[in-house]
Amino acid sequence: MANVQLKNVVKRFGDVEVVHGIDLEVEDNEFIVLVGPSGCGKSTVLRMIAGLEPISSGEVLIGDRVVNQVSPKDRNVAMVFQNYALYPHMSVRDNMSFSLKMRKETGNDVDAKVEEAARVLELLPYLDRKPSELSGGQRQRVAMGRAIVRNPDVFLFDEPLSNLDAQLRTQMRMELRKMHLRLATTTIYVTHDQIEAMTLADRIVILKDGYIQQVGTPIEVFERPVNAFVARFIGNPPMNILEGTFRVEDGRRFVQAGPSKFPVVGGLSESMKDGAPVLAGIRPDSIKMGDRIRKLPEEWLCHGEVVVSEILGGHSHLEIVVDGENKLIAEVEGRVVAHPGEIIPIGFEFDRMVLFDPETELAIY
Repeated sequence: MANVQLKNVVKRFGDVEVVHGIDLEVEDNEFIVLVGPSGCGKSTVLRMIAGLEPISSGEVLIGDRVVNQVSPKDRNVAMVFQNYALYPHMSVRDNMSFSLKMRKETGNDVDAKVEEAARVLELLPYLDRKPSELSGGQRQRVAMGRAIVRNPDVFLFDEPLSNLDAQLRTQMRMELRKMHLRLATTTIYVTHDQIEAMTLADRIVILKDGYIQQVGTPIEVFERPVNAFVARFIGNPPMNILEGTFRVEDGRRFVQAGPSKFPVVGGLSESMKDGAPVLAGIRPDSIKMGDRIRKLPEEWLCHGEVVVSEILGGHSHLEIVVDGENKLIAEVEGRVVAHPGEIIPIGFEFDRMVLFDPETELAIY
């Protein structure tokens, strides 16, 4: 096992710089997820770690070794791709053992490693089948098995679940997490799917335009985003962000957003002055209905007009308008049947509201 370090890593394609001086340290046995919109540089970072893409400047270390000039095959990393990359004419057993045979390992050792990996991934009944005889999820498990048998220092996953249907993706996420717990191997995983990021990661690295925006645990980046981009990107539905003004009246602090007054709870920078423009961020799940509002202070309660509602199994999404002007998305527990135009009582967990500077979009804590 090994840790991975990126020190001021830059990547240029010709005159275009796409990764801008990234610094990141992945601990031994840690599961790190790189997430961000398409084109943010996450797959490029992964390919530089694997050695499939040369870095323009900076250093990549695996363990204590600088691997800038080390070939991919000598970095002792194993990469799992989006498209499985299996040999169609080979059996599952031969696909999984191919890299071991290329390393001239002996037959008994190869068989033992393949069968152990197949047992972990529940592939024993399929070892003599060809990839064409397997489902998409089974093929992806074969690709993971091929990586496991190499006993690498680092696992690298490049959007491995993106070709699977929704139900299978959920199942494979659980399999990946269980596999990591069993093998305790340093893992770096790339995805654009924030659900995968939130459920799999020990820490999430959020990228935008080749820059790291924030690194933290799933709870940290969800509850304390460092800027409005992270706030909007992490969370489904995304955070509601309203334009407003920070006000102080009779010792009370609040954000005036149109006709609405949202109480400000908790510490703020002393530089926050009355009349300063702000962006107010409110998570959809911090908007409450029904019995949930009974536990909230009276000044945190109001009414909203329903625009549309969606029942999604055990929870519901509602688009509501507060004070006739501020449109918000609420995520509430239970199956809420509400009709357009209906006025309903709601409450806010204002202790979870996040303020942002409208110019820099940085969070104000």
